[in-house]
Amino acid sequence: MPWLVSAFVLITVAGLYGGLVLAPTDYQQGDSYRIIYIHVPSAWMSLFIYVVMAVAGAIGLVWHIKLAEIVAISSASVGASFTFIALVTGSLWGKPMWGTWWVWDARLTSELILLFLYLGVIGLYGAIDDKRTASRAVAILALVGVVNIPIIHYSVIWWNTLHQGPTVTKMDKPSIHVSMLIPLLLMALSFKFFYVIAMLQRARVELLQRERNAQWVKNLISGSK
Repeated sequence: MPWLVSAFVLITVAGLYGGLVLAPTDYQQGDSYRIIYIHVPSAWMSLFIYVVMAVAGAIGLVWHIKLAEIVAISSASVGASFTFIALVTGSLWGKPMWGTWWVWDARLTSELILLFLYLGVIGLYGAIDDKRTASRAVAILALVGVVNIPIIHYSVIWWNTLHQGPTVTKMDKPSIHVSMLIPLLLMALSFKFFYVIAMLQRARVELLQRERNAQWVKNLISGSK
């Protein structure tokens, strides 16, 4: 954990400094575009974490691996937080660019549905007392919701939308300048470190709650006194 936290802090500082100080001002959007260093990595993480949650849920559902179930539910609240941040920062960015805080754009609407899926997973897990049963129900809901992930990703291509198309890739035009891209990738890496840190902390608590009557937990508690 200390290594993870140290890496997270260093990469975050480098990414923010590169994005907020070193990156040039955009010729169309001015400095308002700099919100991408929070908005875009948050949006990426909202999709990435949901896929991790669904895969872990499927592993727990098929092979009944308790640790996979714990990873799935421990990821849900972190993913919901990133999704919420992506929606809020997107609204803040949309106001000066579009003249409105919100439109029922394909990308925005499908991202909002993703937030509801995360909240549904969290609520369903909390509503069932037997956590092994709750994990199976959560895994099914997560797997059903996976269909929304490609919709979010390809929505700007499939439909005529206000949301700008992909610009990170260097293969197509338009593409983001490398001086803006490097801090963005650093922030994306930073957010992944944060996810691992937060998920492991929540998984530790979840495991101890599930196994609180097990002998190894009693030995751990007695050994720490």
